[in-house]
Amino acid sequence: MSVENFVQKALEEDLGRGDLFASIFESFESCARIIAKDSGTFAGRVYGQSLVDFAGCKIHWQIEDGQKINHGDLLAQLEGDGIKLLQIERTLLNILQHASGIATQTARFIKALRGNNVRLLDTRKTRPNLRSFEKYAVRCGGGHNHRFGLDDALMLKDTHLALIDNLKNTIQKAKKILPFTTMIEIECESFEDAKEAMSAGADIIMCDNMDCEMMAAVVDYKRANFPHILVEASGNVTLERLKDIAKTGVDAISSGSLIHQATWLDFSMKMEPRHGGG
Repeated sequence: MSVENFVQKALEEDLGRGDLFASIFESFESCARIIAKDSGTFAGRVYGQSLVDFAGCKIHWQIEDGQKINHGDLLAQLEGDGIKLLQIERTLLNILQHASGIATQTARFIKALRGNNVRLLDTRKTRPNLRSFEKYAVRCGGGHNHRFGLDDALMLKDTHLALIDNLKNTIQKAKKILPFTTMIEIECESFEDAKEAMSAGADIIMCDNMDCEMMAAVVDYKRANFPHILVEASGNVTLERLKDIAKTGVDAISSGSLIHQATWLDFSMKMEPRHGGG
């Protein structure tokens, strides 16, 4: 879904059959300010801009996506039809607060990984119809996106592997059918699983819920025998474990908690007093 369609549908959800306040007041020019009531990493500007444009108002941003913010910071100033500003208030704040919560959570993980040559990835554990938006917020926090959907890369997880008798034959068949640029990733729960997947022709090995000692062994084996293969760590990824996981030599660490454990930041919109009128 495009950014424009996303914000329009979000606003339509809130407007319902129409804004009752608009039936009481005539249009009037007004201004508003968006203030941070939390500290963290800001995100959502791209979507917020699209929403304000759609409403026919103007916004003057004081912050860029990915920048640090503190309690009390002025994030943006708005101007335009006061009715329109009031109509977009909740949708605009929801977008900015949600995105900034994910960016803040991601930035915490990035900070913990500082000094390690490893990529931090999100997952497909996103809210329905919000995948592009939530993955955008991860990028604002300094993270990288894993695949966007089932059409993005072929990943054979435990549920797939339970139905496969011969992994090597399956991968060979896939490479004959899939586009040349398509990566094949295999979820592995043990060192032996990883060895088999490498021999079978996998492009990426996912070390699923392995301890650090086993992941280090997988990395050493691939360096000695299949240096072109990438190794990803996933499962039970916490802030406390990040540095230890990174030290195993994996190429990437993926965590669904960047999104589903993120807490919204708190922002507020303050309208300038209206002068005159009824």
